[in-house]
Amino acid sequence: MPKIIGGSLAEHRQRTREALFGALSGLMGERGFDAISLADIASRAGIGRTAVYNHFPDKESLLLAFIEHETSAYVRSLEDSLAEVEEPVEQLRVYVRQQLALAPSYHFAPGPDLREVVSREAVQDLRSHVRQVEGLLREILTRAIQAGDIPDQDLDSVVPLVHACLSGRRGPQQEPGRSAFAAATEEFVLRAVGAPLSGPAVTAADAAQVA
Repeated sequence: MPKIIGGSLAEHRQRTREALFGALSGLMGERGFDAISLADIASRAGIGRTAVYNHFPDKESLLLAFIEHETSAYVRSLEDSLAEVEEPVEQLRVYVRQQLALAPSYHFAPGPDLREVVSREAVQDLRSHVRQVEGLLREILTRAIQAGDIPDQDLDSVVPLVHACLSGRRGPQQEPGRSAFAAATEEFVLRAVGAPLSGPAVTAADAAQVA
């Protein structure tokens, strides 16, 4: 019988899933998802390959569970940060900074785009996670329009454009490039939606959060 990690089967399953998620994340930082096998993931996680099948039938289902886990945690964190700010434009600044700080490995993994190497059903699942995050941006922009802070605009077009701008590439990882990149991106997004640029600029502390 496999060794139980933790004090119960539920804790064992949770820790095993976290180990597999960590292994997948680390491997995707090194090579494309198409070049990773389930055996690679099991080996990196220190888990027997056959034991992995007790949790996931294949590496695609593991990927989707990992992205669901990461997206849910990110959305909760972003919602908490947005709740601390009242003004819609300042909420937009928070959204921009946290999106830049996110840079998850599954967005920037080497190799082919994930949409090219997973099934059509998986692509739909990936899009649903993107829509969760885009939904928060839509709410922010809707409040900004209602408050008269930005002009009325077609959010069906604007939201995916802003999201693509923020998630399309990784910024510099070292200073001073990191701070400059964050400030320029924030200003670009605010200008794009017609928001006023007056207000708190990106400080050194803010920029330090951008990874």
